Amino acid sequence: MKTTQTRSGAQALVESLEKAGVEYLFGYPGGQVLDIFNCLPEAKFKFILGRHEQGCAHMADGYARATGKPGVCLVTSGPGATNTVTGLATAAIDGVPMIVITGQVPLSLIGTDAFQEADTTGIARGVSKHCFLVKSADEIPETVAEAFYIATHGKPGPVVIDIPKNCQQALTAAKYPERVSLRAYHPESTATTAQLNRLAKLINEAKRPILYAGGGVIASGAAPDLAALARRAHIPVATTLMGLGAFDEHDPLALGLAGMHGSAAANWSIHEADLIVALGVRFSDRVTAKLSEYAKQSKLVHIDCDPASINKNVHADLGIVADVKDVLTTVLSRIKASDHTEWLHHIAEWKRLKPMSYKTIRQGVIMPQAAIEAIDKVTGGKAVVVTDVGQHQMWAAQYFRHNRPRHFLSSGGMGTMGFGIPAAIGAALAGPDAPVVCICGDGGAQMTFEEVVVAVEHKLPVTFVVINNECLGMVRQWQELFYNKRYAGSILSSKGRCQNEHIEDDLDYDYLPNFVKLAEAHGAKAYRVIDPGKLESTLKRAIFSGKTSVVEIIVEPRANVYPMIPGGKSVTEMVFG
Repeated sequence: MKTTQTRSGAQALVESLEKAGVEYLFGYPGGQVLDIFNCLPEAKFKFILGRHEQGCAHMADGYARATGKPGVCLVTSGPGATNTVTGLATAAIDGVPMIVITGQVPLSLIGTDAFQEADTTGIARGVSKHCFLVKSADEIPETVAEAFYIATHGKPGPVVIDIPKNCQQALTAAKYPERVSLRAYHPESTATTAQLNRLAKLINEAKRPILYAGGGVIASGAAPDLAALARRAHIPVATTLMGLGAFDEHDPLALGLAGMHGSAAANWSIHEADLIVALGVRFSDRVTAKLSEYAKQSKLVHIDCDPASINKNVHADLGIVADVKDVLTTVLSRIKASDHTEWLHHIAEWKRLKPMSYKTIRQGVIMPQAAIEAIDKVTGGKAVVVTDVGQHQMWAAQYFRHNRPRHFLSSGGMGTMGFGIPAAIGAALAGPDAPVVCICGDGGAQMTFEEVVVAVEHKLPVTFVVINNECLGMVRQWQELFYNKRYAGSILSSKGRCQNEHIEDDLDYDYLPNFVKLAEAHGAKAYRVIDPGKLESTLKRAIFSGKTSVVEIIVEPRANVYPMIPGGKSVTEMVFG
């Protein structure tokens, strides 16, 4: 092993993070990481103190989604480590590169139920790509290098490094390796000539083709290649939630979101296509709906860098394990310029008959969909939109016109409430050339609102928009539609909690907590909007104030997310409200 000057394991860790190109380290201190924290004042990267370890993990996640580079998080042992589990699971299922460094009790105390001891690697194994338990200070530089390699090669994902306190204190001369070679991990795969030729033949011969783009398109940087293929072969493009922004929705070929709350045009096109070219998708249940009825008329090509995803949920007539960008770049020269005018006219009629639309329930009350449209209009569609999870998330997917990669950041597969606020802070620190707008519900906002103060501390011009419908909207919607309007546990007003009343029986809610006062207590500028006529002007004032702002928008509580494919149903059974 190559050597350099002797220093502590903690110093070696900080040096290794610098070598790995870390820009920000998100974290929270504790007894088993104090040796590392003692080295941070001299570090070349900037440390960002969160207010809860889950928030720290989501900040690292948001930074990673915004940049494509791994986000890094440092926490202590025991509860510090276990508090990151939700963040790990969120990153793992969405394929986000992240490194979570946890402190651990000294090696000699492992297994003794020492204070704040937890089996971190055992706990995290099911929600991370790989876990390391460091057993010597000499292992630290190489472990860091390997962790970054694993997190970013193949399908991206989170990696955990658990470092006992004695390893942080011990001296080492180990040096950060110049390159990484893992004997048992070789994820790079390329498409064969035969696969590329067959793919080209299928595309060239198809009469009703669809390109179906997921998060893998964005992760591989393949958005320009996707656009080139779509335009050359005249093929419409639908996207998953994670794929929003992979294809400009202003393009006539764009079908928008597919799946449970996707557009009729996207879902019906997939249903009637004779060829689906799926790029970097997982075919989750939120996309396929009733699996036995999914795309029965179509030949299916599935391209993904993760071999485990091929044929996992949907049978592929042609499965290609490879980087999406590599495949698209290579196959493009084999694709003929085509004209699918008849197919596109058919789709255009679906767009005309069933557009993404909503009706105003009561005059003078803001519809939540209108709030999303106002954000899109005020920002010129150029905002980096970070969402929490729930109805507002789906409305943001439906009514913001997504036009470029890494501008829509959202917890997809895990559906993690509390993700939005800290993830927006991570995205803002990434230094985007557009305003960062976080869209939350009043439920999810309360889960991680403590992190707003981090944005204030670092003078981040993030606008946190709280869509306040005084309930857990998506839960309330399902209770309305499928549980006989029994709103158990979903009404957030004190009246609703006490009396379990139906929403239509009493719309005079009290607003608890008071988000304006809560925001001001955290040092943020605060606004509340009730009048539809003041919606755009208030958003404009907040978003372009250059300061951390919270805008609470009081919206119609009875608004539902449509279209919707009910659970267990097929796309032919879409409900439009």
